[in-house]
Amino acid sequence: MSDDDNSPSEKKEQSLAELMPPEALPLLTASGGAFVKQIGLDVIREVVFDVLVGKNLRDSTEVLTRRRTTALNLALVNLFLNGKSASEDFIELLPFLASDILSQPGQKKVEQWIARWMIGLTGKSWQNVLRDRAESLPQYRDAYIEACRDVVLNHREKNGELKGILETNSGQQIPVDWLFLTYLLNAVGSQTLTIRGSDKSAYGKLFEKLILGSLLHILGFRYSREEAVENADRVFWLSSRGGKRESDATLLYEVGKAVRFDIGFIGRGNTEISLDKVSRFEREIVVGSRRYYLATIILVDRIGPKSNIEQLARAIDGKIVQMSASYWPIQIARELNHTLGFQHELLEMDSARIEAFLKNALADVPLEVFMAKPPGRKPRKRT
Repeated sequence: MSDDDNSPSEKKEQSLAELMPPEALPLLTASGGAFVKQIGLDVIREVVFDVLVGKNLRDSTEVLTRRRTTALNLALVNLFLNGKSASEDFIELLPFLASDILSQPGQKKVEQWIARWMIGLTGKSWQNVLRDRAESLPQYRDAYIEACRDVVLNHREKNGELKGILETNSGQQIPVDWLFLTYLLNAVGSQTLTIRGSDKSAYGKLFEKLILGSLLHILGFRYSREEAVENADRVFWLSSRGGKRESDATLLYEVGKAVRFDIGFIGRGNTEISLDKVSRFEREIVVGSRRYYLATIILVDRIGPKSNIEQLARAIDGKIVQMSASYWPIQIARELNHTLGFQHELLEMDSARIEAFLKNALADVPLEVFMAKPPGRKPRKRT
């Protein structure tokens, strides 16, 4: 099939996003502050609390991802119904419409995502299969159409024809068949992969700050932007970019004493990734006129039974803490006590009181402050 055969040139300017319910579109790009506005700070606070008491972040955010993908699945059904309602040959022309949209420069992110889903693509497969080359679209599109038609033909021969009617709210009746469902289900699958990948990245970046910020606030330290800190003690900042790599939090305790934190929501098989990152930390920092020696604390989800990461961490003067442990913030307090001489009521608290203490303390944590985007700043002096 040539690039021009059956190409819906009259539909090149059509928007797939306009065929979806308007309320579904923000779900496509929601992240960070927009994501928090959608689900509310109270829900975010509950997720942070879950992690502080040893629950897996992925488990706590799974319900959020499931709600998002489910809502978008239904929105895709609306897209197909609205498209079919507007044009009888919408399903047959859909791959052409999608490839036309993707071949046009300057398309919005939302439009690109939806168009990719219509031909079974995600952002990763766009990179890996098409190598980000729009000129490869006609060949890929034609192969996609042929594969879907072959599968539908084989399925129809073995299981019979599918005929049905879906009635819209306006009373319009939309016929469906195997090809309709094939394209729809392929789009749903690509959408799910995209959203899960997007959520994994967005949740990780968001909750790294929120969990570290909440923990250090609960332990009695004062939050500040890095550029505002001058000769201050018992203060911390988040996501500091140094000469070698970015740390997730830096705590200045007193003259000469500081701690850098690295946090990663990774499984037991990949904890060495964090160790590799923090091995490139600087060992000292100068703030104002003061020089601080930096200890390192690495937070991971859990460590495998055969892992030697704790021994390796000691070689770089680092300490590993597993967030899968119940009330792991106590381990952080103990490490700060050992390293800095830090004192806190958690160190002597009865285990039966810890959960209530964390719950009450978390209620006063200014989560919205940790999410604020920092202004541009000059790099701090490193040694």
